[in-house]
Amino acid sequence: MRRIDLPMIALSIVIILQSSLTTEGFQATIQNNRLHTTPSHNYNVIGPEVSSIPSHQRFSTRQWASVDKENIAPSSEIEPEPEKKGKTPFYKLPKAACRIYASYVKRLWKETDVAARERVAGDKVRGSIREMQNILVHAKEYTEFDDATYESQQKLLTACEEMLEALPKREPPKKKKKQEDKEMTTELVSENGEAPEAAAPKKKKGHRSILFGGLMGLAVALWVFSGNYIFTGLFCSMTILGQLEYYRMVMNTGVYPARRISVIGGASMFLTALFAPDLHQVCLPMFGLWSMVWFLATRRQFSTIPEIATTFTGMFYLGYVPSFWVRIRLLGATMEPTRMYKLMGPIRAFLKKHFHILIPKSWIHSPITSGAVFIFWSWLSLAFSDVGAYFVGRKFGKTKLGEISPAAGATSPNKSVEGVIGGCVVSAMLSVLGAWVQNWPYFVLTGAIHGAILGLLGLIGDLTASMLKRDAGLKDFGDLIPEHGGILDRVDSFVWTAPYSWLVCQYIIPFLKTTVAP
Repeated sequence: MRRIDLPMIALSIVIILQSSLTTEGFQATIQNNRLHTTPSHNYNVIGPEVSSIPSHQRFSTRQWASVDKENIAPSSEIEPEPEKKGKTPFYKLPKAACRIYASYVKRLWKETDVAARERVAGDKVRGSIREMQNILVHAKEYTEFDDATYESQQKLLTACEEMLEALPKREPPKKKKKQEDKEMTTELVSENGEAPEAAAPKKKKGHRSILFGGLMGLAVALWVFSGNYIFTGLFCSMTILGQLEYYRMVMNTGVYPARRISVIGGASMFLTALFAPDLHQVCLPMFGLWSMVWFLATRRQFSTIPEIATTFTGMFYLGYVPSFWVRIRLLGATMEPTRMYKLMGPIRAFLKKHFHILIPKSWIHSPITSGAVFIFWSWLSLAFSDVGAYFVGRKFGKTKLGEISPAAGATSPNKSVEGVIGGCVVSAMLSVLGAWVQNWPYFVLTGAIHGAILGLLGLIGDLTASMLKRDAGLKDFGDLIPEHGGILDRVDSFVWTAPYSWLVCQYIIPFLKTTVAP
């Protein structure tokens, strides 16, 4: 029978150092306060002095008041000043999160559609033409041309000008309401001749809320133990965001992959892993075939190697590889009791005796599998691997990672060898605890090895994402999470660990259990 470890779920609060968000930053994405500005009218500065105007052309005070009343809307039409909103209650966060997710997906989809591709292509053409013009204009400083060459140079410059004029002009981006109001206020101040007020100092970033981070860690744990359908559904939502962030980054470099096929293919790999695990391995080659048919049947010209490669990379890196977490979640539907299961009897009896709270066993058993427990401890080890690497590297880091691996050092110059070792040690310690809870054979040895490998694979995932961003000239994949970037910036360490974890949970641990005498 399947049993739950409620104390283990409570331990999820310790993920706060990895998944904590600033309360102010998160709620800044929920609240959309408009900037209300009231233009100040100074008639004495704009117009001539009243004393210099003939008496028959002067306005009396009552007439000035009537003019102002005509220009001002009735009191019923005046938009009242919005009240300052406080912090969003926690019970409203799920609805706000869904609204943020929907708006973020729409924005990513719009920034990767055909119009966006045409805009990126046009910008690259204009840039190439202007670069050619710059070379031709300054070439005479270093090279002497004869008459024929000089004439050809002038013709080429004329052709460049004609091409720039023939290209459709790009419309300037629409300004947001806040930016328009700010510019209007600046213009009015400059007309009045008054010096603009000094800009308000930026608010310092508040300390991370430990309570909020603990609730986020608890939410992740509840997601792991929520059941196969919810677990897979949220994973599909995350992979859609991740792939759109990835393809937006790729398209900004001038490469145009098969975006729709890749997004559908990546989401289908999670669903296939849930409903038809035996067909899971077939998804990647089938959608790869579909993308090649699309390249050959719909493109006017032959596709390039970068377009094909980035399409396959998106499906493989953000679809097929992380979908193994779903297959792990399905393992062990009839799980064995863990060592902490013995604590549940006294806890249920205590709640029933003192608080008259009875926890039905049917509520406890249904969503829990051995794979879910394995995922919980693996993700906990990965989260604290990053935390340990940060603090150990900050305190004792002297040997840069680039001294051992130049490519890794160029990808992430701030990482140190001591930080990598510290992250692996912290991950190994937590994995030993998880191995003991899960009744692994030789739990000290198997847990330590498993944790160290998780730390190294998490580092490879982090460096992979950093390498992609560095090549594209980006700092973050997106701006979904304030001060943390996009969804890929938060889950990069969990990608390459999925196939290895499935191998351990499916084959290695069951094999080791057969070698232990009963």
